[in-house]
Amino acid sequence: MADGISGLGGGGGLDGRGGISDIDGPDGPSDSDKDQPVLTVIGEALIDLVPAGEPGGYRARPGGSPLNVAIGLARLGHRTALMARLADNAFGRLLREHAASEGIDLTCAPWATEPTTLAIVSLDSDAQASYDFYLDGTADWQWTDAQTAALPEDTTILHHGSLASWTPPGDERIHALASELHRHGSVLISYDPNIRPALLGKPSHARPLIERNVGVSHIVKASRDDIDWLYPGHGPEHVGAAWIDLGAQLVIVTDGPRGAHVFRSAAAPAHRPGRAVQVADTVGAGDAFTAGLLGALVRNGVQTPDQLRQATPQLLDNAVDDAILVSALTCERVGADPPMALPRPHTPPSTPLSAADLGFRDV
Repeated sequence: MADGISGLGGGGGLDGRGGISDIDGPDGPSDSDKDQPVLTVIGEALIDLVPAGEPGGYRARPGGSPLNVAIGLARLGHRTALMARLADNAFGRLLREHAASEGIDLTCAPWATEPTTLAIVSLDSDAQASYDFYLDGTADWQWTDAQTAALPEDTTILHHGSLASWTPPGDERIHALASELHRHGSVLISYDPNIRPALLGKPSHARPLIERNVGVSHIVKASRDDIDWLYPGHGPEHVGAAWIDLGAQLVIVTDGPRGAHVFRSAAAPAHRPGRAVQVADTVGAGDAFTAGLLGALVRNGVQTPDQLRQATPQLLDNAVDDAILVSALTCERVGADPPMALPRPHTPPSTPLSAADLGFRDV
């Protein structure tokens, strides 16, 4: 359930690519890149089969919300690691090669004997994406304790969510990892439930699964479609307050062309406006928002729960605006294709992004 922020949208050794203030040379990341914090994403990496050519024709593309978030972070110039169980088959190798080509560290992405998860993508007349999944017994859900314990060194932010956070049996192990890190209090934990009603069944079944992850996360992002399904009849204000009460420090509900609603403890709710763009589709728009948000927080020196707690309203407003911009530009592209950060060597890293600071490889 993609959640575009604009137009018609609804909903180890590590290296980054295309840094905000400098870019990697041909020999890999610079020494300054190696001093950057590590943003780790854990969850599924699957194959999207998207319509192509004649009716009944499909093209295989790398997908999955966690993989999309990792790519978005890497393209924004951040040291990014992906913890995903990648099958030892043609699709799994395609996913591994695609992530590696983006500069994502895969040291903690184990080879799996199970097959790759598949998602069949459909687009409606408003370019909204829907998905049919083939996931029984596939690689993404078979985590072991040893695999989830292999968190990359120097991880300062862990993002989790989507199917892997509520699909058994691996969801228990991912939740245990987030819970342990939350107890220690040194890693900033981000969560996006990325609701799929067809897989979750009834809201009454899904709510406990989602809320337990909210309770061990500092940042929670969800779309208006997500919360409308989870909590029928309740708006963002109700859900934002409830999730803050569960323990989240920052809750953001994206609301399509209307922008985003922002909630934090001991502060009045805020709203940030959307951006008008020509929408190609909304695939990956919510994931681009997450990457833009986390990237902006890191650029502003927010890498720990304490730093998030002390962040000013202006800093958070700027971070959400960055996320909206990154998501909006992604909506103008076909598929999950977030922008890259362009060099801006004479600009302080904390300066909010503009469209001129972002670009695409084929432009």
